[in-house]
Amino acid sequence: MRTRPRDTARIPWTATVLAAVAALLAVLVAPAGAATATPGGAKPKESRPVYSYDRAVRESVWVDIKVDGDGDGRSDRVAVDIIRPREPAEQGRRVPVIMDASPYYSCCGRGNESQKKTYDAQGNPVQFPLYYDNYFVPRGYAVALVDLAGTNRSDGCVDIGGRSDIRSAKAVVDWLNGRARGYSSRTGRTAVTADWTTGAVGMIGKSYDGTVANGVAATGVEGLKTIVPIGAISSWYDYYFAKGAALYDGGPDGLSDRIESPEARTRCQAVQRKLAEGAPRNGDRTPLWSERDYVKDADKVRASVFVVHGAQDLNVRTKHFGQWWDALAQQGVERKIWLSQTGHVDPFDFRRDAWVPTLHRWFDHYLLGYANGIEREPMADIERAPDQWSTDRVWPPSGTRTTALRPAAGPVAGVGTLGLAPAPSGTTASFTDDPKLNEGDWSAHIDESTPGKAGFTTGPLVRDLRLSGSSTVRLTVTPSTASAHLSAVLVDLGPATIRNYAADGEGIRTLTDSSCWGSGTPGDTGCFKNTAADTEQVGYTVFSRGWADLGHYAGGKARPLTPGKPYTLTLDLAATDHVVPAGHRLALIVAGTDAGLIEPAATSPRLTVDLGRTSAELPFVGGRAAFARATAGGHRPVPHPGTPPYGFRPSAPSHVPAS
Repeated sequence: MRTRPRDTARIPWTATVLAAVAALLAVLVAPAGAATATPGGAKPKESRPVYSYDRAVRESVWVDIKVDGDGDGRSDRVAVDIIRPREPAEQGRRVPVIMDASPYYSCCGRGNESQKKTYDAQGNPVQFPLYYDNYFVPRGYAVALVDLAGTNRSDGCVDIGGRSDIRSAKAVVDWLNGRARGYSSRTGRTAVTADWTTGAVGMIGKSYDGTVANGVAATGVEGLKTIVPIGAISSWYDYYFAKGAALYDGGPDGLSDRIESPEARTRCQAVQRKLAEGAPRNGDRTPLWSERDYVKDADKVRASVFVVHGAQDLNVRTKHFGQWWDALAQQGVERKIWLSQTGHVDPFDFRRDAWVPTLHRWFDHYLLGYANGIEREPMADIERAPDQWSTDRVWPPSGTRTTALRPAAGPVAGVGTLGLAPAPSGTTASFTDDPKLNEGDWSAHIDESTPGKAGFTTGPLVRDLRLSGSSTVRLTVTPSTASAHLSAVLVDLGPATIRNYAADGEGIRTLTDSSCWGSGTPGDTGCFKNTAADTEQVGYTVFSRGWADLGHYAGGKARPLTPGKPYTLTLDLAATDHVVPAGHRLALIVAGTDAGLIEPAATSPRLTVDLGRTSAELPFVGGRAAFARATAGGHRPVPHPGTPPYGFRPSAPSHVPAS
């Protein structure tokens, strides 16, 4: 658009130069989080990269957490490596803080490329893992990376989600708000204050890091404005057990031994013993687990929450985000969710081009107060197929209703139907636990009478059917032995292209080329290898799972089973959002050990399911009516298509919620 030229002849030359210099200075020393001016003096909508990354202040502070975890008679200090723009501090202006508190900065690394912290010869921080510093520091944010107690350069001991872990990060939030003490060295007395910050903190992190963010938010600490937990744990019991069934062959003591610094490992033997003794492998709930349950304290959360999780995350399984989300919803917490088809993967590596600007706007709104409208945008982004996303205004969508489906016997033993009508009283289905088989084996032979499972399917759907949220399966089961484990899975029977979540990359391929996100230095370039979707053609998709030890039928502690006696228990099926397309079938499979995902019981019983007293409560969008429409025409047998081209056989994921 052309404008009328100004009469520059009337403006003195010196005034023109001074005006230009003033304009340049306005850009160079713009307020923290500076943005393009808006008409009428309106609030800015986006922070801009106006500050020098090269000149940024890089420093380390040790914060007193008021916990003596290692029992040496003095309060532990945790190391905090900070990078912040220099210009605001020089002008007496303050900046907000993005914090990632982690136990992995020296043992294991962060991100897809396992970046670790690095330091120069004087111990000053050089590399800050991940892109947060490169991207956000030039935009007027400080980034603080906290070494949890017992890791890297911190005192104390790792206690796997307990008081020491949570205090490690909460104390830093307190220090940033003038409520805790920080020092210039690990043992010195020179105090350091955070007079350069507004005190507004946003915590972010994947896996263990995001778990700590959940735990700190559950304390209700003042100054924590938002958290972004990615693939994060919400209850440590549910990380190690599913209603008494062990998900891994080790406990929190083993994890602490792996991630602690070498010096902490020697001084923290007593803490490791307490972890082992407080977390018995029988799956009983103990006070140790109660302390590490953040869901029960959701009523204390003041921060907004941006949840990110992989729908096929078999490390930190989707029950974690589901129960956390539901608890936050009951408290009216502002929240947003991204749910991908990946496993345990960061959104920077499955949707980078959309993730970084979305996170930018999220932090701008909650930490800088910019009125950019992100809180009014659709609440949920759901990946429907590799790199294909849909949105929902609220999640689960309006109109989602829990509907009871009933399994019933079919003409062939172990091959039943799934519908709205209950099975006749006395109808049963039986199977024998085979610890060598898993959900892939069961699904591949859903239309065959096999001894290791009982399967129940709808007929081919005439309309798409969407499930959104968490499910339960209530079973009445009679075991033939004194111990038994149970599994229940929901399966979409039909061909699809999915992310190959069972592969090493859990749904992504790491490429050889790189892209840069923000500014950099030789020691911290801000450049990262690009990724692409790793896809697989499948004949079925398991999209929700639940497990239990039958001995925990009555709650927190195991009870002895009497062979031949019926027991009733409810399996929690993990949260999901999945559309079963028209032409596909929906299946419920009930079996014993899900090999690779739970540990087997001490025996391999034959289990008889009372179908008349068994039901699945599933969250259909549209409720019972939607299911009835999708299954109109009744159950029609489908010829068995043979083994699908992709039989998922999970290997036990490493029980380290990391990387």
